[in-house]
Amino acid sequence: MSNKLTIRQVELCKLSIPLIEPFTTSLGTETSADNVLVRIFTEEGITGFGECSPYMPINGESQDTCFIVGQYFAKALKGKDPLDIEGCIDLMDKIIYGNTSIKSAFDIALYDIASQNAGRPLYQFIGGEKNKTIITDYTVSIGEPEQMAIDALKIKNQGYPAIKVKLGKDGKKDVERIRAIRAAVGNEIPLRIDANQGWKVKEAIETLNALAEFDIQHCEEPIARWKYMRLPKVKKSSPIPIMADESCGDDHDAERLIELKACDYFNIKLGKSGGIFKALKIARMAEEAGIHMQVGAMLESRLGMTAFAHFALCSPLIEHYDFDTALMFREDPVTGGIQYKANGVVEVPEAPGLGATVQEGWLERMEKVVV
Repeated sequence: MSNKLTIRQVELCKLSIPLIEPFTTSLGTETSADNVLVRIFTEEGITGFGECSPYMPINGESQDTCFIVGQYFAKALKGKDPLDIEGCIDLMDKIIYGNTSIKSAFDIALYDIASQNAGRPLYQFIGGEKNKTIITDYTVSIGEPEQMAIDALKIKNQGYPAIKVKLGKDGKKDVERIRAIRAAVGNEIPLRIDANQGWKVKEAIETLNALAEFDIQHCEEPIARWKYMRLPKVKKSSPIPIMADESCGDDHDAERLIELKACDYFNIKLGKSGGIFKALKIARMAEEAGIHMQVGAMLESRLGMTAFAHFALCSPLIEHYDFDTALMFREDPVTGGIQYKANGVVEVPEAPGLGATVQEGWLERMEKVVV
C-alpha cells in the first residue's frame, strides 16, 4: 500500500449501447445508453475505471458535454495524487460548476484506484459492510394502463420483489395506471411510484390521496424540483411517503431538504451528487436526521452499477435499490462487477477496488481521447 501515487494519463471513451426496448418516463423516451467511460492510469501501474450516464433533463449533461468537460479535468488532474480524493474533487469543482455526471465518473475511478491501493473492496474502503442483501426492483415505463399492467405482471413473474412504476403524465390517468397494475399483479407485491416531477402541487396531493388504497411504498419526486419549498406541503398532505430525487442532488440540497422537513426518503444517485465523496456526506446527514434512503441509477452499465452497489453498503438506512437499467442493455461490455442473481438479488464483488472493468475489445472500438 503506497501513501502517494501519481496520475500519468486519463482516457475518456464514448460508450453507447442500444436498449432492448425503449425506456419512457414523464421526461422523455430513451432508446440507448449514451455514456462516458473514464480510465485513470497511475505511474505506479494501478488503473481506475469510472462511468457516467448523463441525462440532459436531469443533470443538464450529454455524452458530448461530458466528453469535452472531462478533458478539462484530465489535464488538470495529470500529475496529481489520486489518493487525495478530496483535493481532486475540489479541483474539479473549481474548474466548472455543476457537471455532476462527468465528475462522478472521475470520482468512481479515483475510488477504484484508492481501494485497489489499499487492497480492499470499494465497499470496505468507504466503511461499508456486507450485512444486508441488495435486491433491485424493476421498472415499468409509463404508457397506456393495459400495457403497463402486462409489463408489471411480467416483472412479477420473473421473481422481482418490488415493482417501480413511472407516472407523472396526468394524475387522473396515473390512478388508472396503478389500478390496472394492481388488478394484474395482486396486492402482495410492493409498488413504488416515480412521477419524475410530472405533477403540479394540487394535482400531486389529489393523486397521492387517490392512490392511498393501492398500498404504495413511496413516491419519488412528485412535483418540479425547483418547487422544493412546496414539497413539505405535499409530504404533509400525502398518505404515501415522499422520496426526494431530482431535488436532492448534492449534500447542499440534502441539507436544505432536511431543514425544510420536506421528505421521508432521499434517492441518492452518484450522477447527481458528483460521485461517492459527496454521496457519503448525504448518507451521513440522512443518518443524523433519521431519513431512510434509496440508491438509484440513470442508464449506467454494470460498471457504474457496481460502484452504486458498493456505495449502497455504506449505511444501514439505505434500504431500497433501483439497479435495473443495466439489465435493459442489448449487450454487456463489463468484465467482473456485480452479478444479477435470481429474484433481483445483486452480488457485490470481493476483489480489491471496484472489481469491474470493460472488455478490451469494447475499449478498442470506442471513440476516445487520451490526455
